[in-house]
Amino acid sequence: MSEPPTADPQTVDVRDDAEANRYEARVGGQLAGTAQYIRTPGLIAFVHTEVDPAYEGHGVGGALVRHSLDEAREQGAAVLAVCPFYAGCISRHPAYRDLLYSEQSRAADGGTR
Repeated sequence: MSEPPTADPQTVDVRDDAEANRYEARVGGQLAGTAQYIRTPGLIAFVHTEVDPAYEGHGVGGALVRHSLDEAREQGAAVLAVCPFYAGCISRHPAYRDLLYSEQSRAADGGTR
């Protein structure tokens, strides 16, 4: 079995495969990682990220997160980080925190009318 191509963030090609509900990261044409999501109007929930062990530690997961969050921002979508990898990345990169979905109750506090 041959060695996988070396991945650096500049060589990771990330694309949205909307039919499969996932972002795919490829290095040298080989599938290196995926980020599964559930999308509704105005919201994208990232539920699972997986990187092929041969590519772990080479920036593939980070490229998936950056690309998908940048696209969410461009689309005006809020992000629900169900996946622990996404949640961790967002907590370490404050520039993406404004994308996080926060449920706000429309009910008035303080009793009945």
